[in-house]
Amino acid sequence: MAIKGRARMDRRTKNLVQRLKKNDIAIINHDDIDEVAANSIIDIRPQAVINAQPSITGRYHAKGAFKILKAGIPILDQVGEEIFGSVKEGVLLEIRENQVFWGNRLVAEGNWLTFEDVQDKLREANANSQLELEHFVENTLEYAKKEKDILLGNLQVPELKINMLNRHVLIVVRGSSYKEDLRTISAYIQEEKPVLIGVDGGADALLEFGLKPDIIVGDMDSVSNEALNSGAEIIVHAYADKRAPGMERMEAMGINAEIFPMPGTSEDVAMILAWEYGASLIVAVGTHSNMVDFMEKGRKGMGSTFLVRLKVGSILVDARGVSQLYKQNLQTKYLAQLFLGALVPIIMILAISPATKPFFRLLLLQFKLLFNF
Repeated sequence: MAIKGRARMDRRTKNLVQRLKKNDIAIINHDDIDEVAANSIIDIRPQAVINAQPSITGRYHAKGAFKILKAGIPILDQVGEEIFGSVKEGVLLEIRENQVFWGNRLVAEGNWLTFEDVQDKLREANANSQLELEHFVENTLEYAKKEKDILLGNLQVPELKINMLNRHVLIVVRGSSYKEDLRTISAYIQEEKPVLIGVDGGADALLEFGLKPDIIVGDMDSVSNEALNSGAEIIVHAYADKRAPGMERMEAMGINAEIFPMPGTSEDVAMILAWEYGASLIVAVGTHSNMVDFMEKGRKGMGSTFLVRLKVGSILVDARGVSQLYKQNLQTKYLAQLFLGALVPIIMILAISPATKPFFRLLLLQFKLLFNF
């Protein structure tokens, strides 16, 4: 196997995909590739993926590597982090067998990941799941004790200009299946016109669908300048001690923003904002809500998310995966029946209409002449 392509490299996959092109070779540093990262790579379809880390470790059910392989994109695995010092962005690389060459110089060597390898690791994950779940639950309970102020309401909620009282609020996170889910609920969005909150890259997801976010919430590390300049209100998620690294970017861009110091994830912040400002319904797309989601994000527990969902659960509708709920493929025979069903009354009306009777008589005469009736 010989594969050639320009090197595009970044230790953070979500940054890499902003520069990655179809004929490139993606170089990442991502153990246990998550579904979101996998989907972003698959959308671009590079020649190959070179991973400095193991793409699936067997610690838990990471699905990203399987999805990339299923899309026909090969993965050269565990080449080591040294490749980031041996290769420059944009140079032409060639992968021969399991070795990576820059010109005639060998720069890295790894192992091609196969479906069999992935299946073995998933079976290993099955064996590890009980232990991982036990640790995850313990950490969740520990974090929940520390973050109970979310439920008690002792939070410094920033002021917002937009009115959410008694309105629907749609919160979009760029999680797995967010595109399919947004397509599925597009009629709801057009009809109800909810307040649109993009969580970091979720703001760009809204723009992809021609929707302008009303509010952008997050630490501002994965949202585009285009989204930030869209006119949305900006809420920077800050640590509990009010440190907000995302404010540096806002100040550099000259954008006014408010901070919201709160433990947990940015999507938790978005839900609390909607709740505190009196939303009648919260619809969430692409949010993280299970152990695998949080382990993919590098979190050891989900205390704040557990508490937030306890608080807002009465008005929360989680639309993640709604596109998988019901899929109907309209078969050809049904289309034909539908067409014939619509055609019959049209023909009958035309046949008995005084204005069209001569036409049908002429058509019948031509038909008889053609077939010698």
